[in-house]
Amino acid sequence: MASSRVSFTDAARWYCIIFLALLLLVGSFIDQDNNNNNNNDYSWIKQMNSVSANYSCDEIYVVGEGETLHTISDKCGDPFIVEENPHIHDPDDVFPGLVIKITPNSGSRS
Repeated sequence: MASSRVSFTDAARWYCIIFLALLLLVGSFIDQDNNNNNNNDYSWIKQMNSVSANYSCDEIYVVGEGETLHTISDKCGDPFIVEENPHIHDPDDVFPGLVIKITPNSGSRS
C-alpha cells in the first residue's frame, strides 16, 4: 500500500507541474496576442484618422479638446471659418464646446 501511495503522489505532482507549465505557455501566447491586437487597433485608429481628414464636417461644428481653428480648418476643408463666424472675435480664443459654422468643401468665395 505504501508503494501505491507514493506513485499516486508522484503522478499528482507531475500532473501539477505539467499543468502549470502549460498554463504559463498559454499565458505567454495570450499576452503576445493582446500586444498584437493593441498594435493593430492603434494602426486602425491612425488609419481612420487619416481617412476622416478626407471627409467634410457638418455645418454646425462643436470644438473639441485641443482643437484650434487651424486644425478644424484643415480637418473640414474650410479656410473661411473666421469670416463665417462673427462671434469669434479672437481666433486664438477657441475653447472646447464652442459652436461654429462650417461650410463643407468650400472653395473660393464671391
